Amino acid sequence: MTSNEDTRFLQHPGHKKALRGDAARAALPAPASTIPLAAGDLVLPMPVNAHDHGYGIRTLDFGSLDDALETWIPTMRLRPRTDAYLEALVAFGRLAKTGVAATIHCHNSLNAARMVDEALEVIRAAKDVGIRLGLSCPLLDHDAWAYDGGPERLKPFLSPADWEALSPLAPRYAPFRDQLAAADAVAAANSNPLVDVQYGPIGPQWCSNALLEAIAEASAANNRRIHMHLLESPRQRAWLDRRFPQGIVRYLDDIGFLSSRLAVAHGVQLRPDEYELLAERGAQLVSNPSANLRLRSGIAPLANAVKRGFRFGIGLDGGAFDDDQDLWREMRLLYFLHGGRELQRSFTAADIFDAAISTGATVVNAPLGEDFTVIDYQALIADSVFDDLDEAEVLLNRMSAVHAKAVYVAGRPVMRDGRLLNVDFDTARKELLAQAKADLPRLIVERERCAKLIAATRAYYGSWAGA
Repeated sequence: MTSNEDTRFLQHPGHKKALRGDAARAALPAPASTIPLAAGDLVLPMPVNAHDHGYGIRTLDFGSLDDALETWIPTMRLRPRTDAYLEALVAFGRLAKTGVAATIHCHNSLNAARMVDEALEVIRAAKDVGIRLGLSCPLLDHDAWAYDGGPERLKPFLSPADWEALSPLAPRYAPFRDQLAAADAVAAANSNPLVDVQYGPIGPQWCSNALLEAIAEASAANNRRIHMHLLESPRQRAWLDRRFPQGIVRYLDDIGFLSSRLAVAHGVQLRPDEYELLAERGAQLVSNPSANLRLRSGIAPLANAVKRGFRFGIGLDGGAFDDDQDLWREMRLLYFLHGGRELQRSFTAADIFDAAISTGATVVNAPLGEDFTVIDYQALIADSVFDDLDEAEVLLNRMSAVHAKAVYVAGRPVMRDGRLLNVDFDTARKELLAQAKADLPRLIVERERCAKLIAATRAYYGSWAGA
């Protein structure tokens, strides 16, 4: 880089404007000092996708249409049976192509008996693509299919023949101590320093008290992080209020579950006293605005939570608008959704970038200052009269995945000019799709069963007072 090249280093987005030219190159930390830059490029610390499920075959592609959360969940039965490695490889590759190469992966096992083997295949995929990964190992043992009683709650809403056909298909969970041992086995077998294995209780509505208490104990003993869905939908709020009269967040605090090792996703239904307690304990919230809107869960009370000191990250949850896994546009949605109506913004650009970069790194248990994204900034301001605008504001107004030129993780290039450097994404995607289509005969049968479960689920929750 020469002094007259218009390159930029946006080290603290929203807090300070970018350094330019020689000053930018001089300020780059060691992991970024050898990144090749052209005129018009901008480098910034890489944002993190702090909550996701690693769908190589995306939900719409296997016939899962957006719906209210509880009636959408049965559509996961339509997920094709594919190779766990290939599924993760395509999901991680698709994300890395956008300029984001760090993510939480909440593993939804296709075969609970093979969870350890599947998790290790996911770790192998992360290594091959070159991304950072927080691997949340699934833990659940309670109320399959329906809150407050499980499959039996759907029986009155199914014909006797349908109940006889469907009830044997309800999940059967392994003893929770076996599940915890499996998560610990994954952690023990992991040799990738870019992967952090975490406990992944799917949500308190699907966990027994004994399991939640055991997770709290294990997390404290092993200093292992916990990543959990919490209070996503109105039905979860209603059920958990009945199950825990003292409040679910208070209960979790009483058993030692709340700490700085905990990240909770969604939090749409959190009350002020709950996010104040979570903030006091150092937990993090991961907001997923697109997914919350698509599944009709609502809008999280994020602005109020942040005012009370609750740190938040940003995640795609496999449900970004347009199914494009574009975290940059998710950041923009959150920025405008929570900006408020006053003369001064409720949320600033600094809030958004701190969430995506700093809190995101905390959630995946990664160091700061080692991962960077290169952006074609000149393309963003090609028609601008002024070239001294606050770069963070420009990014939040115009940035999308198409403008990401490269991404580096721990000093190693993962993507350049939209092409992954370590794996053949197009070949992997075609192979994965072929596997999915080969499962079509089973899925056709499953689709009919799924429709019946959706109808019964809608009728069950519709019978709740005030639903």
